[in-house]
Amino acid sequence: MATPYPIPDNEEIRLKALNEYRLLDTPAEEDFDRLARLAARLFDVPIVLVSLLDRDRQFFKAHIGFDVCDTSREISFCTHAIMQDDIFVILDSTNDRRFASNPLVLGPPFIRFYAGKPLATPTGEKIGTVCLIDTEPRKSFTAEDRRNLTDVAALVMDRMDARRLDYIRTVSQARFENIAATSPDAIICSNSEGEVTFWNRSAERLFGYTADEMVNHPGEIIVPDSWLGIYEAELDRLRHGEKMELSDRTIELSGLRKDGSEFPAEFSLSTWQEGNTTSVGAIVRDLTERRQNEERLFRLASLDPLTDLPNRGVWRQCLGDALAAGKASTVLLLDLDGFKEVNDTLGHAAGDAVLKEVSVRLKATCRHATMVARLGGDEFVALLPGNDEREARRVATDLVSAISEPYEFVGKRIEVSVSIGVALAPQHSQRPEELLGAADLALYRAKAAGKGRYEFFAPALREYAVARRTFEQELKQAFVRGEFELFYQPQVSTIDGGLTGAEALLRWNHPERGLLTPASFIDVLANKASAPEIGEWILRTACMQAARWRSRAPGFRIGVNLFEAQIRYAGLLAAVRRVLAEAALPAEALELEIVENVFLRNEPGTQKLLDDLRALGVGLAFDDYGTGFASLSLLKRYPVSRLKIDRGFLRNVNSDPENAAVVNAILYLGKSFGVEVIAEGVETQAQLDFLKENNCPQAQGYLFGKPVTAREFEQKFLPVAKPAS
Repeated sequence: MATPYPIPDNEEIRLKALNEYRLLDTPAEEDFDRLARLAARLFDVPIVLVSLLDRDRQFFKAHIGFDVCDTSREISFCTHAIMQDDIFVILDSTNDRRFASNPLVLGPPFIRFYAGKPLATPTGEKIGTVCLIDTEPRKSFTAEDRRNLTDVAALVMDRMDARRLDYIRTVSQARFENIAATSPDAIICSNSEGEVTFWNRSAERLFGYTADEMVNHPGEIIVPDSWLGIYEAELDRLRHGEKMELSDRTIELSGLRKDGSEFPAEFSLSTWQEGNTTSVGAIVRDLTERRQNEERLFRLASLDPLTDLPNRGVWRQCLGDALAAGKASTVLLLDLDGFKEVNDTLGHAAGDAVLKEVSVRLKATCRHATMVARLGGDEFVALLPGNDEREARRVATDLVSAISEPYEFVGKRIEVSVSIGVALAPQHSQRPEELLGAADLALYRAKAAGKGRYEFFAPALREYAVARRTFEQELKQAFVRGEFELFYQPQVSTIDGGLTGAEALLRWNHPERGLLTPASFIDVLANKASAPEIGEWILRTACMQAARWRSRAPGFRIGVNLFEAQIRYAGLLAAVRRVLAEAALPAEALELEIVENVFLRNEPGTQKLLDDLRALGVGLAFDDYGTGFASLSLLKRYPVSRLKIDRGFLRNVNSDPENAAVVNAILYLGKSFGVEVIAEGVETQAQLDFLKENNCPQAQGYLFGKPVTAREFEQKFLPVAKPAS
């Protein structure tokens, strides 16, 4: 009868092999749980299972993050994993027809991501898996991930083989020798005088002695000096008819090879009576590879590979232990200022060099810290003993100074600073996550206050955080409720004052606070996942409006500001094409305004996207030109069609020679590069006269009109529509 799940061709042989391990329905064991916890930290997953596949169910020998001990094979992901020769990966179960309706996907534990490595016996039967489970989907499972999971599975299988050999110790001598002949482990038998009576092929490979060299000879030749006394004491017990102290136990000792080298080994010892003679059996396994794998994996799970500092998981454990013990503590949470620009402009090799040096300076400055760790990215943390505020201020001051010193990378000088949030225990909290949250709030305040500084947590910061979250929720609902509206500010020719176009500007009709300008909300909105969707709404609304207005002002052009998130959004080009088609608006009637950061990041897809937009005929305006670090190379590299002179340079242009020089320089650049120029923030006739004298062709500002609703714009700035004839 067909089963609703795949069955290996060698199912009966596989089940027989599984039975030899005597692990089904056995209690939890620390050896297996320890490896499962290691895997959970290593792969950052909430659930890790060591699963054994019985005839119609799977039994979990270890189950971290999942309280069930077994499930039916019919709904098991692992039953599919044992059909593979390598790792079985499901990045998102909801997109896989085999699992989308699985009760373990639709209900607890809500599996979205799964990776399972088969556990194979020395003869190749796949008796189970080590599997990783997450409630969130993943984008990839890398070659390094595969290697690490393979090593974890090898360690689990190693423990299982040790358990199987424990069972073998209990069978008869004849059966023992029969199994031992083909065992991958060294199996040695000796009498009560210590003379070897059996020496299998694996023992020959492990110790370097042949069976002829060992049988009927003393076994002490493979015992190093470090435990020779223990060996002789055990033989003495046997000679006096006593039981060995190490009998029926598995212990880790050193083995001695023929060439004189020592190696770490696991010895499983047993004794039995044959007539009046006591025999001793030893199963010996070389632990060298296991130790190396364990060391590598535990290092990966505990240390940040770039800086060698403890990672987030170890940090959480350390902080939790300190607070649980009631120890007064200080948490300093650090975040580098300007680090992203290092990666964007000099590359990740430079960024990695900075992070390594930061870790060195952090350890040197916090020599007496309980722990310093890297939480990820450019975020570090230090845990100091005690909660003295003066000492915390001293360390924080020293850290700001030390980390803000310049860095060198292949002859280049790199400057970054650091912001620090400080929280004290027990004053600010005795709960780990709450204390770290307090430090995070203080860090946020330090960033907002200008960066390159530290701030202490204060209870009022939690109130601000609650208010901010409330505001973010309101902002999230604003788009759904239709509370956003576009205002339009006219752009005019400085020659004849004629209308040339308008800039579309977002406003929020807040139900309680009234009309809000972008200054109140744009920074929050721009970082939301909904930014591309809202950005497309702005684009569509503005283009539809411009298409209607062009019937009264034929050369009218609309300017629309792009969120930075839209530039990174893969669908922007298609969205622009779609909107232009829907509005029946020619591409040259649309100008997209882009901030300097987009150009400075120099992300791989940005150049092609901007080239494609220009090829479409859309204008690209460099907003607020002259206020940042933009260089001439940006004008040469990117297809900019217009520069917008920032309002700050117009404010004192008639009295400040430096401002006048900047405006003239931008006008010269525009002419040299064949790029249009428009001045923002024109408020006085004197400013307009200056622009005319220096041949700035277009301007916008309060002198010509404030941003107004579409209806007001039509009434104030558009020519009166001619009546139909």
